[in-house]
Amino acid sequence: MLAAPLEESALTARPLKARGRIGIATLGVLLAAGVASCGGARQDASEPSGNFPVSIVSADFPSKQTLAQNAHLTLAIANSGDKEIPNLAITIFTTANDNPGSDETTTKVATGTGSTTTEDLPTVQGSFSIRSTQQGLAIPFRPVWILEQGYPKYVGEAASAGAEAAQTDTFAFGALAAHETKRMVWSVTPVQGGTYTVHYRVAAGLEGKAKAVTADGSVPEGEFVVRISTAPPQTEVNGAGQVVPISPNSVIGEAGSKQQKSELKSSGGTP
Repeated sequence: MLAAPLEESALTARPLKARGRIGIATLGVLLAAGVASCGGARQDASEPSGNFPVSIVSADFPSKQTLAQNAHLTLAIANSGDKEIPNLAITIFTTANDNPGSDETTTKVATGTGSTTTEDLPTVQGSFSIRSTQQGLAIPFRPVWILEQGYPKYVGEAASAGAEAAQTDTFAFGALAAHETKRMVWSVTPVQGGTYTVHYRVAAGLEGKAKAVTADGSVPEGEFVVRISTAPPQTEVNGAGQVVPISPNSVIGEAGSKQQKSELKSSGGTP
């Protein structure tokens, strides 16, 4: 004999109905939160509109590098205006030169014109990576430099800075007070030989409403052309047991100085 179906009684109806009301109320709260996060207030509502004058105080990155030898890219950006910059943001991206054997080693600063836009920036690829020409790759981007863990940082500080933003290869450093300067450093290690151009661009915010401009109204930006050699570095072990690059003056023989050759002869050695 089959058991009778469970029927609602006065004792079970009230808790079930109460739980139903609680569930509906909870669902309403969750839906409201979802609307607020997805379609509510604009994320750029708090970013002020206008131009914010900046100047590139210094920009350094070695123009000649060697595989696996660490290098530092440093930028110093000053707020040259009278208003606080809402969020200093720096976009960095890398392109491969058409002529890998080029010896060009120039640095350009503040060469842009017009307002800051992202239309001519590449899609997200990693600030120090380039697009590979090899067909069929699941991930078409290949690193030229590896960004060391914990970087970028402010120069002279141990803590990391410059949170990666959702924008294309952009690092956000927060507000910059009027007439103050921030100095940032990226520690990188080259892993691919050739000649490459590292571009950088400065913005005053992440949403495009606050625009960084130079004194002449152009976009504050610049680039480094870098040649990465694949030849292994010439090293030696010094008296302290450390591996260090060989100095030309330390080589005895045809590459030695006249004084070194003379000292070697006087000691009975053969130059």
